[in-house]
Amino acid sequence: MATLIVLVINLVSPLISMSVASAADSKNLIYDEANLLNEQEKSELNALANEYGAERQTDFVILTTNNTENQDVQLMTEDFYDEHALGYDKAHGNAVILTLDMYNRDVYLAGFYKAEDYLDNGRLQSIRSKITSELSNGDYKLAFEKYIKLSYKYMGYEPGVNPNNILFNGWFQLGASVVIGGIAVGIMAYRSGGRVTVNRATYEDSNTSSVIDRQDRYIRTTVTKRKIEKNNNNGGGGGGGGGTSRGGHSHSGSRGSF
Repeated sequence: MATLIVLVINLVSPLISMSVASAADSKNLIYDEANLLNEQEKSELNALANEYGAERQTDFVILTTNNTENQDVQLMTEDFYDEHALGYDKAHGNAVILTLDMYNRDVYLAGFYKAEDYLDNGRLQSIRSKITSELSNGDYKLAFEKYIKLSYKYMGYEPGVNPNNILFNGWFQLGASVVIGGIAVGIMAYRSGGRVTVNRATYEDSNTSSVIDRQDRYIRTTVTKRKIEKNNNNGGGGGGGGGTSRGGHSHSGSRGSF
């Protein structure tokens, strides 16, 4: 009996140790100061951010705030990074932050260090545009999930590459493969039937065939000019733009309203 107990302890102990270690490795990446999420939603998002962040070696952080002091959303994000010493690999290291300002209904995304390279202004602006409708509708958990997954996806492409290029779309690649395969099969089927040797010249008598008449008539040329009005209405959609925090940390960025 004692031997059986010892055996069970030996089998269970490693599992307990692994569970404790896993819990210790899980960092808090969801700072929901505006209370937009319930506990289950925060737990699920935090687990997702830790899982995806480990593969990209970058912390995917979410900050929501009521911004009672009416601070600029970009400055707020920069100070939050400085004060919390965020970073997957080290204090003030690889991180991307989504800040949601509920007072002004502004959103700002910032990428630091590795995320600054892999999530540049253009990529962050693309992510922001893809989650704006969910933010406007109050579907915050869905918007945050999309932010984490899109950040993870875009960091899988080398800097300078457009991750939204249709050539990277799986369905497009599958369709192109089917079309190319169909063309190849069609060519082989055509050639397998033998070459056709009959053409127009087979039945044409070159001695009696000729052009009877040819005539070109020039009518006129008309040029119309129209002034193109310049559109100065930007629509308030936001835009890109990073900067440097007061702590001296450079970052990429994109901001806008929701």
